[in-house]
Amino acid sequence: MRRALSLAQRGYTAPNPMVGAVLVKDGRVVGEGYHRRAGMPHAEIEALRRAGENARGATLYVTLEPCSHWGRTPPCADALIEAGVRCVYAAMQDPNPLVAGKGFEKLREAGIEVQVGVLEERARQLNEIFVKYHTTGMPFVTAKAAMSLDGKTATHTGDSKWITDEPARRLVHRLRARHDAVMVGIGTVLRDDPLLTVRLPRMREALHRLRVIVDSQLRCPEEAQVLRVEDSPTLIATTASASPEKISRLKERGIDVEVLPDEGGQVDLRALMQLLAQRGVTGVLCEGGGTLIAGLFAKRLVDKVVFFYAPRIIGGRAAPTAVEGEGAARIEECLWLDRVHWRRAGRDMMVQAYPVWEDD
Repeated sequence: MRRALSLAQRGYTAPNPMVGAVLVKDGRVVGEGYHRRAGMPHAEIEALRRAGENARGATLYVTLEPCSHWGRTPPCADALIEAGVRCVYAAMQDPNPLVAGKGFEKLREAGIEVQVGVLEERARQLNEIFVKYHTTGMPFVTAKAAMSLDGKTATHTGDSKWITDEPARRLVHRLRARHDAVMVGIGTVLRDDPLLTVRLPRMREALHRLRVIVDSQLRCPEEAQVLRVEDSPTLIATTASASPEKISRLKERGIDVEVLPDEGGQVDLRALMQLLAQRGVTGVLCEGGGTLIAGLFAKRLVDKVVFFYAPRIIGGRAAPTAVEGEGAARIEECLWLDRVHWRRAGRDMMVQAYPVWEDD
């Protein structure tokens, strides 16, 4: 199962789960595979193809319940039955209501032994985005920021390229690839003019992720790079204070503009997340700025924090930070983070952790 989990991490499958599979017969691996991209063969199918006739009588180790329904690809449960697999060990049940035990039931009815729960916690964390979406109906939100060691995301003049080095930026592109949508506030667009696309080495096909701009007054320049629809789709979330004429011009260019309820003149972020969920977005990577990330924390919408720290000191009272807003008045009011892990990224350091909300 550890091998299957390791294989699963190679895929960029959003909005589908990452899945790995290993077929074992007579004490040796006869086939293995993983789900590479949405719409491509599932992990079980890749493993069966590699095993060929050796799949008959083999044991399958798979990180998620085999699917039992038709999507872009045929049901994996049917393929396992037809191949003559003897036993299936699965890390966890699929939380998707379309499956949710139906795959296991189909296998058992065909006489295949099924065991569930091997390294389940690791499997659930691997697919934390997929699990949250299908159990709550809301996207999994990751707050990401790159900053100096003293917590500054830019200098007081707004210069921010580049605080971190290339290895850290490669990890950011992997993060984008793991989520359905990449979101920024209008301040980031005005300051950096980002593309917000996924650019990974040795990846032949482009991964088109939805780019979301939170822009309450619709200040986004019409020539901004992020509005190049040929790269990836773009959604601008704004409010009723936006210019109707500008909304019309943007829509004529194929830009999706949604007028959402506002709170104190700012886009209602919970309403935005509900809209994205209705559109099938399972995971959102918020890359700032500090005002937007603070708003997400205030609404308790953040599920995970990924902060990159560069060994630099920027300083300056006016230099922006990763989380702006009002902030805590007392230390005892600060938000705690749990399950904290860190790793090196070249000269930089990546820290990931999970907020501990009071009602968790």
